[in-house]
Amino acid sequence: MLVLGIESTCDETACAVVEDGKKILSNVIATQADLHSIYGGVYPELACRRHFDLMIPMVEKALHEAGVTADDIDLISVAYGPGLIGALLLGVHTAKSLALAWNKPFVGVNHVEAHLYASWMGCEAPELPALGVVISGGHTFLVRMHDIGHYEMIGQTVDDAVGEAFDKVAVMLNLPYPGGPEIEKLARKGDPKRYPFKAGVVKGKRWNFSFSGLKTNVLYTVKGQNSDKRAPSQITDDDKPHIAASFQEAALNDIANKALAAAEQFGCKMIFLGGGVTHNQRLRELFQASKVPVYWPLPGLSLDNAAMIAGLGYHIFRQKNCQGDSFDLEPRPRIPLSK
Repeated sequence: MLVLGIESTCDETACAVVEDGKKILSNVIATQADLHSIYGGVYPELACRRHFDLMIPMVEKALHEAGVTADDIDLISVAYGPGLIGALLLGVHTAKSLALAWNKPFVGVNHVEAHLYASWMGCEAPELPALGVVISGGHTFLVRMHDIGHYEMIGQTVDDAVGEAFDKVAVMLNLPYPGGPEIEKLARKGDPKRYPFKAGVVKGKRWNFSFSGLKTNVLYTVKGQNSDKRAPSQITDDDKPHIAASFQEAALNDIANKALAAAEQFGCKMIFLGGGVTHNQRLRELFQASKVPVYWPLPGLSLDNAAMIAGLGYHIFRQKNCQGDSFDLEPRPRIPLSK
């Protein structure tokens, strides 16, 4: 079965063709990092306008690179949430329009669930239950995976997602957007023990995360105890690598320690990670202590992409007895993952 995937939840316009949920025939992505860099983050209206310009050309490019035509496509899979509502609307309505024009079924999939599937795609024989770890700019949580589509929430962030915290700390250090890769690069030059930063502890919620206090500690270190974000910096350029390294170590250790402990506590036989922060090499080093196999997204699938949308859509379609979604499906800015 050939599945055309469409991803437009935030600031990437992506399309892909995947065969039987595994074999990636094409996976094309148009990033908007250059468009949003001057704002230090995603400007939703501009993101939607760029999606409008790029969506059909990206569909055509995905088909061309896969060496197939619309007639060869068996199913259209689209991320219908969570994400920016305007961006989601463009993706969902593109999928509906193509389904109607090509006379093909379509399914909507959860973008966050697809991030977990990005690492599942590289596993030949998944053993369940498994621990799912999603760490990105918008999400940070742990789930017990009983099967595709069946999850039990273990812990989640109560404030900032870890990727969001990376981006905000990057702004404090005057680093370019997106901040995560810049923090990682700078941290390689610093001493992670120079500053005693710690991630937050959520009382009575052992598996939950909190990064707002960690972010505030960095702010006070950079700007001073009683200052606001506009105050002049209290540090030198020589201090920045040490701050980046100390912040990164505190945030990533919190994730790795809780994930590895949860895998043991909940009897998980494997760990599947997804989301843009999984690209961080220091995080991968920390997970080497795992007692169970750890699976990372396939190359090119860490950030938002359509291959994971197409791959997951294949399974969702089969679970629905090869029945697609109705044209009543609407995009949803928020979708709970646990089922």
